[in-house]
Order: sequence, then structure tokens, then C-alpha cells
Amino acid sequence: MKRLAILLALALPLAAAATDYTVQPASSTLGFSNTFQGESFDGKFGRWTAAISYDAANLASSKFDVEVDLASVKTGDSDRDSALPGSDFFDVAKFPKAHFVTTGFRQVGGKVIADGTLTLHGISKPVSLEVTFKPQADGATLDVAGTVKRLDFGVGTGDYADTSVIGGDVKVTAHLQLAAK
Repeated sequence: MKRLAILLALALPLAAAATDYTVQPASSTLGFSNTFQGESFDGKFGRWTAAISYDAANLASSKFDVEVDLASVKTGDSDRDSALPGSDFFDVAKFPKAHFVTTGFRQVGGKVIADGTLTLHGISKPVSLEVTFKPQADGATLDVAGTVKRLDFGVGTGDYADTSVIGGDVKVTAHLQLAAK
């Protein structure tokens, strides 16, 4: 009996361990959408890193840690692309990176929500993202979606605080192709 208890004690940490994944950058995207003067636009970040550890059966062992190089932002509009890294928006000279790290995961009905802290523009606030994880033979796909209130992070304040001109709610999305480590 004592032997069985020792075996179970050794096996439990293994059962609770999430799988670590490597992001496949060529087939992964980190993007956002917003509005400018009532017209929708999409953007993406060309440089970012993500440490992903995930177990759909044991969310308590899962974690995300994502760092974004804000200077790598592209929207397809040269005026907007040159303005976003500047001091009126991301201010990459002072705040070159955004950082999101999970604080926990929860199941809400059939959805998984990743709760975490986003640090952007020198301000840290809670952000929640909806997670869709699909295992595959050689890894998985991970899709996340959520909304960030740009003014809560001091992005586009002053002359750009009018949310009827630049939308206040920024939709954030990611599609990650993952390979198990």
C-alpha cells in the first residue's frame, strides 16, 4: 500500500504538467482591428515571442507569456504605420514592448477564458482573452480573441482621445500554429 502511494505521488505531478509548445512563426499571426473615422482597419505585429504551455484537461497548469515588439506594427497605411510607433500612440522610444502574461484560466460554458495582465505603454491592467485550442497530430492551433480599451493604457490620448474618430475598443486576435517541444 505504501508503495502505491509513492507511485501515485510521483505520477500526479506528471499528470498535471501542461505541454510546452513552440510557435511556428511562418504560419502564426498576432493582429488587431479598430476603426478610424468610422472605417474598419486591421493591423498586425511582425515581431513577437510567445511561451505557450497548455493542457485543456488541466487549465491550472497552463500559461501564456507573450512579448510584442511594438515598432513592428503594420496596418497597410503608411501614415498610420508611421504614427502608431510615435509618442502620440505606442511611444516605442519609451515603451518598446507590450507584455501579456496569464494569471489563470477558467471555463465559462463551452468557452475557455485566459485571464492575464497586459503591460502596454507603461501601464499594467487585467485583460481576458477567449481561447480556442485544437490539438493536431504534430502540435496544435491556438486562437485567441479579446478586446483592449486603448485609452485605459494611455494609447492615443490628447488630440486622439476622441473615440468617435479612433475607436476606443481594439479587438486583439492571434492564430498560432504550435509544435510540441
